[in-house]
Amino acid sequence: MTRLTPSLWIGRIDQEEEPELALRWHQKVKPFDPGVSTSGIALVGFASDEGVRRNQGRPGAAEGPEALRQVLANLPWHGTEPVWDAGTLSCINRQLEQAQSQYAQTLTRLLSQGLMPIGLGGGHEIAWGSYQGLIRHLEEQQQASDSTPIRVGIINFDAHFDLRLPNNGPSSGTPFWQIAQYAKQKGHPFSYMCLGVSHCSNTRALFKRANDLGVIYKTDQEMSLLNLDELMDSVQAYLDSIDHLYLTIDLDVFPAAQVPGVSAPAARGVGLEVVEPLLQLIKDSGKISLFDVAELNPAYDMDSRSARVGARLIHLLTSDNR
Repeated sequence: MTRLTPSLWIGRIDQEEEPELALRWHQKVKPFDPGVSTSGIALVGFASDEGVRRNQGRPGAAEGPEALRQVLANLPWHGTEPVWDAGTLSCINRQLEQAQSQYAQTLTRLLSQGLMPIGLGGGHEIAWGSYQGLIRHLEEQQQASDSTPIRVGIINFDAHFDLRLPNNGPSSGTPFWQIAQYAKQKGHPFSYMCLGVSHCSNTRALFKRANDLGVIYKTDQEMSLLNLDELMDSVQAYLDSIDHLYLTIDLDVFPAAQVPGVSAPAARGVGLEVVEPLLQLIKDSGKISLFDVAELNPAYDMDSRSARVGARLIHLLTSDNR
């Protein structure tokens, strides 16, 4: 089910001599129209915390898309591309797999129209839908006679690998294992970089699985300003190895004091001062095909701190200013 929330796009209107320089997001966002919306970015909500529930986390992330829109609405607009709101898909009656499939189909259509989707989560089960949407688009583009591997890379800012086995069905903890299995089945390379992994949040079995799958990762202890140059070099080398990028940001990668409103707050986390330069580097590569922000849980979000961080990162990735 898709719903539009135009009432969320309200905010301050500044009176300036050059009105175009004083615009905010709520003045730029337009409802998605398949006949008109053929360029720019498209916001797509995924209102689900069923995957979080299955993963034994604290539910509430289903309210994340609206909370992100509310904060985005009043941020100043620094972009040049059109921006469209393609609505929100909801997980109904705990039918997660069906919701993920519908979300993926929506992304494939948006990508085929020349738009860059931005997913608003929702639990990190959004990742399986996002990847499906991108890979299906690329598979449709590839000619039947072309056997060139589709080099899709994934960069995930996250305290968790999310490589769990789906013993009780897919969840917010399984998407990258699902992606690895799909890539193997289809003969695509599985290329995954996870930044901010915590030893306190992943078992030894998950570290072993990551190593066995060739995952490139940096721990939260390695993600410091002292190591920033090395981190930038590692991310650049990774970007050079791929053609298309799916970027996903799980807000639980940040310290709990900075981002309290998530499914699993981080005792240590990685600060914005480290994450933002890396995101700028990733953005400047020009390889982002789509990205999403996951795990915002407004029920635990004091003063909308977490929503503000999520909106800030969306703003960074869509703005032209440095």
